[in-house]
Amino acid sequence: MKKTTIEILHILAGLAVAVAITWAAAWSYPLGQDVIWACGAAAMVATVLMGVGPLRRARRLDRTTRRSEA
Repeated sequence: MKKTTIEILHILAGLAVAVAITWAAAWSYPLGQDVIWACGAAAMVATVLMGVGPLRRARRLDRTTRRSEA
């Protein structure tokens, strides 16, 4: 469960950073807010999609570790 939790925290950290950068960019350039938020949303989706593979591997490792300890 430890590796899975770490991967979830990495995804959440990436999302938090993407939101912060998108918010700062939209705040600093109000005329382009719509485009900036669309690009930020795409970055957030990409962050989640890139985290799926490592999350699956972490779950698999946690399962095998738990079975070998039992």
